[in-house]
Amino acid sequence: MSKGKIIDSKFKTAYWLPERHSQTLFPTLFRKPSLLSLTEEDLELPDGDFVELAWTEPTASGPIIALFHGLEGSVDSAYVRGVLSIVHDLGWQGVLMHFRTCGKKGNRLPRWYHSGDSPDIDYFIRFLRARFPDREIGALGVSMGGNALLKYIGEQGADCPLSAAMAVSVPFDLANTAKHLSTGFSRIYQQHLIRLVRKKVLDKHKTMQFPMDLDEFNKANTFHQIDNVAAKMHGFKSADDYYEKASARQFLKSIKIPTLVLHSENDPFMTPAAIPCQDDLSSDVTLELAKSGGHVGFVYGNNPFNPKYWIDKRFREFFTSHIGA
Repeated sequence: MSKGKIIDSKFKTAYWLPERHSQTLFPTLFRKPSLLSLTEEDLELPDGDFVELAWTEPTASGPIIALFHGLEGSVDSAYVRGVLSIVHDLGWQGVLMHFRTCGKKGNRLPRWYHSGDSPDIDYFIRFLRARFPDREIGALGVSMGGNALLKYIGEQGADCPLSAAMAVSVPFDLANTAKHLSTGFSRIYQQHLIRLVRKKVLDKHKTMQFPMDLDEFNKANTFHQIDNVAAKMHGFKSADDYYEKASARQFLKSIKIPTLVLHSENDPFMTPAAIPCQDDLSSDVTLELAKSGGHVGFVYGNNPFNPKYWIDKRFREFFTSHIGA
């Protein structure tokens, strides 16, 4: 069986953002979201819940690009807006699926979302395929959304309805990520994200009962503790069971569509041990490794007042090479 490729990225970090934390934080703090005209739509799910979609302007032809955001992301995330702007400029149509609870309306059922939420992705992609039977569909997943996307296309194998996919800064090994985010400066990211999740859950708990120990949830101050409380609500026995079953790394061998994975060796959300090796990849997967770049950073260029984003560049290059020709 032929293996996938691991290539050295040509990305060179901006001299004014020399290390992983500055690369990670700059886009979040300073990248201005692109102004776009977007249309909202609710997609009803089989279990009675729904997800919120955000569409760019409709086009009569050309590919459809589905986007999946990271933990506590949304259509307002700067990286989402950046990619949607490229899609629009190409004359294609883009659509972001908000994971449950990440849109404006929350969701109906006593659950939220997680890194292995591939059933929702499957329903959404097949909804797109039914609506646009004659158009190619590609997908981009970022961070947590990248893990869920890679898991999905690996599960689908040769039956995957997508034409091509790209993932960025994926937490390939969720146990590794949970452990690493409890160490050093990376704890800052963990505490910030936990605060966002805790507020969302406690607000939702005012309107419905969650099937979990709320006192234990309130005391949790690491992702492993949070995931251990929430695991049963999402169909897992424990955090460790969730990490084992939902981590994307084990699904990469089964991917059967052209797939680009962009990752940085200095990603502060995980250690290099989480990065797949060539034996983990199918022949359809290319893992592009940058020496630096942080987590969903990849900022380059010599002018701090006009930064460039490698994610956008590689997105355009990859998808125009693989679909829409």
